[in-house]
Amino acid sequence: MTPAEETIRRTLAPLVRAPIPDDVDASLFELGVLDSFGLMDAVARLEEAFATKVPDADLTPRRFETLAKIEAYFTARTA
Repeated sequence: MTPAEETIRRTLAPLVRAPIPDDVDASLFELGVLDSFGLMDAVARLEEAFATKVPDADLTPRRFETLAKIEAYFTARTA
């Protein structure tokens, strides 16, 4: 597990509605881990954790659907 993935899991843990999957490519929405309302809270907390701002145009469920996509997004924004 990468440091970024650990940060994501730790940040999402208090917000999730179901267990966070071990599979980083599993859909957090299909598994009921997050819903569209929870996404807003999750992104706000991830912004703090990664010290970066997510533009409103990027706030789409598809962009944050899996742990792998979340990690790739924030890794690219903080690089």
